[in-house]
Amino acid sequence: MTQVDFYVLDEQASGNRYTLACRLSEKIYHQGRRILIHTATAEETRHMDRLLWTYRQGSFIPHGTAGDCEPSVTPVIITHEEAAGDAEHDVLINLCAEVPGFFSRFDRVAEIIDKEPQVVTAGRERFRFYRDRGYPLNKHDIR
Repeated sequence: MTQVDFYVLDEQASGNRYTLACRLSEKIYHQGRRILIHTATAEETRHMDRLLWTYRQGSFIPHGTAGDCEPSVTPVIITHEEAAGDAEHDVLINLCAEVPGFFSRFDRVAEIIDKEPQVVTAGRERFRFYRDRGYPLNKHDIR
């Protein structure tokens, strides 16, 4: 069954959910795992693509956007399309307000919540969705 982890930035934390997605991607990548970052729009996909190149000096996370990279050799794929990344099943980082329809094919799902009120509200709804269906949940407070 898919393990779901909620990463919640507290009020004193610096950054936002996009920078936290970069931090998580780096950590998960160094564990030898594959990642699909699911965004809500093409603009967010481009933003994450740029951010993964620049978010931290000296960091390198091999990544690409779905359709523009070779999935078999690219450990981090970013997409806003439901059908993209069909072969991926390891870790899903969800940056969308809704639960992706394909989340259950992944071993792990990372839900990232920052301080924005609409993100917090949508995160609570996703938490209830997973909880009501019996998925194992963890919450990590990020300072």
